[in-house]
Amino acid sequence: MGSDHNTAVRIPLSILELAPIAAGSTAAQALANSTTLAQHVEQLGYHRMWVAEHHNMVSIASSSPAVLIAHLAAHTSSLRLGSGGVMLPNHAALAVAEQFGMLEALHPGRIDLGIGRAPGTDPITAAALRRVPAPNGADDFPDQLRDLLAYFDGDHPRITAMPGRGYRPQLHMLGSSDYSAQVAGVLGVGFAFAHHFASPNTMRALEVYRSTFRPGRFGEQPRSMIVVPVICAETTAEAERISLPSAVSFVKLRQGHPTPLPSPDAAAAYEFSATERELLSQWEAPLIRGSATEVCAQLEALIERTRVDEVMVTTMVHHHNDRLRSYGLLAEAWGLKAKADSFTLNAGPSNTAPVMSSARIATPAVP
Repeated sequence: MGSDHNTAVRIPLSILELAPIAAGSTAAQALANSTTLAQHVEQLGYHRMWVAEHHNMVSIASSSPAVLIAHLAAHTSSLRLGSGGVMLPNHAALAVAEQFGMLEALHPGRIDLGIGRAPGTDPITAAALRRVPAPNGADDFPDQLRDLLAYFDGDHPRITAMPGRGYRPQLHMLGSSDYSAQVAGVLGVGFAFAHHFASPNTMRALEVYRSTFRPGRFGEQPRSMIVVPVICAETTAEAERISLPSAVSFVKLRQGHPTPLPSPDAAAAYEFSATERELLSQWEAPLIRGSATEVCAQLEALIERTRVDEVMVTTMVHHHNDRLRSYGLLAEAWGLKAKADSFTLNAGPSNTAPVMSSARIATPAVP
C-alpha cells in the first residue's frame, strides 16, 4: 500500500528513541531526557514514539523497552508508545506477552509491540541474556513468534498469559532484510524497516512485504514505515555542525568501540583516518539533515520513492536541547497539529532536561 503524498497532505511522523548518553552525562540523565522528549513530541503532534532495545553499549540507555515504555506512558496522555523493538530471541515469549499485555491493559489503545529477531548486541552478551551456553539465535524465532501470538490470543494449550490474553498491543515486525519483510507480510502485521542502517535494502524489503501481505485479523491493508536519521536546525551549517558527534559515534561503533556522543567541538576536532572516511559513507547514505525546508524536501522525495505510510525519525545529537529543537522545527515545517495544552520549555544547560511546568504532569487517557 502507498498513499499519494504531497505538501498539502503529509503522512504521520513518529520518533525512534535510543536514550543516547552524551559524553559527560549519565544514563539517568539520558532517561530523564527521553521522558522530556516524549512529552515534547506529544505536544508537537507526532504520532508515536518507540524505544529501542540495545545491550552492552555505553552510549545507549534503552536496554529495557517495557520498563521505559511504562514510565513514558505514565508521563504522557495520548502519544502511542512502543518497542522498536523487543528483540524476541533475548526473551521468553511468555514474559513478553505478560509485559506488553500489562502495558496495554494499563494504557489501552496506546501500546505498540515492535518485534525484532536480531539480538541487539554482541554474541557474548546475547548468551548472557538468554542464560544458555550459546545463543539460540534466529533458528527459534518462528516458534517464539507462534507462542507469543498464542499467548495473546489465549490459544496456548497449557498456559494463560495474564495479563496478555485479550490485551494484545498493535503488532509490528521490525527488520533490515527480506526475511522480516516476508514474515510481516504473511502475518499481516505492520512492517518497520531499518532504513537508518540498512538503506541499500529498503526498496527490496518493502516490495517483498507488499507482495506477500495477507489480509487478516491484524489488518486489511499493508502498513509500512521506515526509520530515517534526521538532523534539523535553523541553518544547513548548524545542522552539519551538530551532526558531527553522530558521525564520530557511528565510526567508533563500526570499529567495535562504542563511546558516548562527543560534544560538537570535540567531534569537529576529530581527525578521521582514510578507513574511517570510507565508513562515513555508510552513515551519510540514509541521513537527512539541513534546515527545515531542506529536510522536508528530502523526506518528501524519500516518501515518494518508497510509498511508505509513516516515517519514524531518529535524531542523534549531543545536546538534548538541540534534539528538542530539531524535532520542533520539523514538526512545524511538516504541518503537524500541535496540541493546545503544551508545556513550557526553558532552555537550561546544554545537556540537561528543560524544565516543565508542573501542570504538564499528565495521566493516561482511557479511550
